[in-house]
Amino acid sequence: MTDPRVRRVQPSDVDDVVRLVHALADYERAPQECHLTSEQLHTALFGEAPAVFGHVAVVDGAVVGYCLWFLSFSTWRGVHGIYMEDLYVDPAQRGSGLGKAMMVALARECVREGYQRLEWSVLKWNTPAIEFYKSIGAAPMDEWEMHRLTDAALTEFAGGA
Repeated sequence: MTDPRVRRVQPSDVDDVVRLVHALADYERAPQECHLTSEQLHTALFGEAPAVFGHVAVVDGAVVGYCLWFLSFSTWRGVHGIYMEDLYVDPAQRGSGLGKAMMVALARECVREGYQRLEWSVLKWNTPAIEFYKSIGAAPMDEWEMHRLTDAALTEFAGGA
């Protein structure tokens, strides 16, 4: 049974989700790196060609958590999966099962659509999140290391440097 506190994100939720994204950036000790605006998120979620999807957790009519995700593709398995970009629950609501409920919603989306992976990244210092993920049966991908090009490095590389 679906947790009634969790539903797909709606246009009226965008401002609340942006607020929570900025709260996540604070929690992850990088508020200066978060520049997301409501207009950007609205376009990503509800524009002409949405490429980002989401769920929210609602308690007493207030959005207190969110997860944003997009489709990935496994060349080895030959099918799509879900990559969860963010999962965040307001500190006052942690321990209430909302994080797990949002992840169950994503797992059900995978099963319903025939997707074979649900993946995400977690900061190595975020012990509470790591313990939670282990408790639901998730396995760390220790043999993989994430790499990223952004800002000046991305621009320079795109210029053929």
